[in-house]
Amino acid sequence: MCVPGCHEAVVANLSRRGLFRAAGGATAAVALSSALPSGALGQTMSFSRVIDLTHTLVPDFPTYFGPPQLVIETEKTFEKDGFQVFKWTLLEHTGTHMDAPFHFAKEGLSADKLDPSVLVVPLVVIDIKERATADPDAQLMAADIEAFEQANGPLPENCCVAMNSGWAQHVGTERFRNAGADGMMHFPGFHPDAANMLLQRNVAGIAVDTLSLDFGASQDFAVHATWLPAGRWGLEAIANLDEAPATGATLVVGSPKVINATGGPSRLFALLP
Repeated sequence: MCVPGCHEAVVANLSRRGLFRAAGGATAAVALSSALPSGALGQTMSFSRVIDLTHTLVPDFPTYFGPPQLVIETEKTFEKDGFQVFKWTLLEHTGTHMDAPFHFAKEGLSADKLDPSVLVVPLVVIDIKERATADPDAQLMAADIEAFEQANGPLPENCCVAMNSGWAQHVGTERFRNAGADGMMHFPGFHPDAANMLLQRNVAGIAVDTLSLDFGASQDFAVHATWLPAGRWGLEAIANLDEAPATGATLVVGSPKVINATGGPSRLFALLP
């Protein structure tokens, strides 16, 4: 957990002056407090590129339950009021969004109570696109994690492990939900064994480019029920994972800070060295 003053130090170091040394595409430099957990941003770092891992949220964005979960209404207009204001009505779990522990644990932390130190973390991307193309029910397995570590070394402390199934390309089509005549959806997710393996490591969160941490045909939400009550968070429907490297990027999770939120639409960035 962050010691007193940690959050303020992060904010101070993320000032415009600290981010940009000079105009003309200079490498951005960010110095973050050494009070962050081991494996998080505990030392001066630099980044050369920011990848937006967030889909634009529109009223017809595909949802797990089918019907749209966002309604946008006009409250104020330039013509009548001299300024613009829109009213949003939405369910928490729509678009690119967070699942907080509270989503599946009565006494779990809500999104507003998550410490900021677990929301700026190393990003690991495990690619299962080839298998997911052949089988929409593919899952990220414990064996995938083992193979990844053999090729890339141990998972970084306090990281987020993201599944790249290639499913983000289907946003805006029926393929994203991929529901059969019986209503059963078919899209990739984490296998419970993989979630259990990651619980044995100091992993902050997991992420998917699909509608659920569990694969679409799951009937018991086993990954949700295992991962979230352990105090970890999840991210669903993330974008642009093909642009992120397998290791080396830093994930910044702009999660909702709404009281007692079980999750909510989030803005996600990957910082590349």
